[in-house]
Amino acid sequence: MNVELRHLRALAAIGDEGTITGAAAVLHVTQPALSRTLEQLESRLGVRLVDRTTRHLALTEAGHRLWERSHRLLNQLDDALAEAKAGPRPLRVGFAWATLGAFTIPLLQEWRDEHPDTPARAYRRDDPEAALRRAEIDVAFLRTRPPAGPEFHALPLFRERRLAAVAADDALATAESVELGDLADRPVALCATASTTSTALWPPDSRPRTFDVANVDEWLTVIATGEAVGVTAEGTEYSHPYPGIRYLPISDAAPITVHLVRPSAPTHPATEEFCTHVHRSIAAAESTR
Repeated sequence: MNVELRHLRALAAIGDEGTITGAAAVLHVTQPALSRTLEQLESRLGVRLVDRTTRHLALTEAGHRLWERSHRLLNQLDDALAEAKAGPRPLRVGFAWATLGAFTIPLLQEWRDEHPDTPARAYRRDDPEAALRRAEIDVAFLRTRPPAGPEFHALPLFRERRLAAVAADDALATAESVELGDLADRPVALCATASTTSTALWPPDSRPRTFDVANVDEWLTVIATGEAVGVTAEGTEYSHPYPGIRYLPISDAAPITVHLVRPSAPTHPATEEFCTHVHRSIAAAESTR
């Protein structure tokens, strides 16, 4: 098909930026040159990748699939070139929030002690699953349903309690635990980067009013000021202690399963060894709790 790297870089940038103008600026080319590159790619594949009008641009279904795979191929190529020049890179561990709570530091320290030549570094990503698909990270800790299909392998690690987060001066703050019904008449803040909470936790006839915030800092602030309450995973209490917030167990909410997810075709030579280490470390820690 005579598809070149410049074609894949063009599609990756267009999908990322959402406009020809933005993509051309990122790639340091003119808009007409980028449009011609896209047209060449579509012509050589014989399929439309981008629907575009004077006011709208969107990837087609085929374009979205190739956009994801283009990122993966380009990232793997960049990794190979960097490794040839500077040696192996660190193993990249992705997470959306709270990593693994109290397990995080001991697990990573043990890995460092046992594998001093293969560092593992944690990277927060709003969408770790998408980052895995693009080969931006090598493994991910997910508190959401792991991706289906043969291209990923998911290992359940442990289950976390759900916690309510309330302001320290809230009437609920002195309780040992709460129920979902205790929160139903309060506004509930939903963090865009932590998608384990939705109104589906509550019965249909007693669901709370919710509103979205962009990140964990905003989520913590609206709760500490009493504007809302929150529902989160147990790891948040460890990773995000905050002045003016009290975390309380929710006695009638189902726990969250934390998974370790990796591509079926590993993107780092230490991936499988790291997964074995994580499983062993979590099992040992759980046995002493």
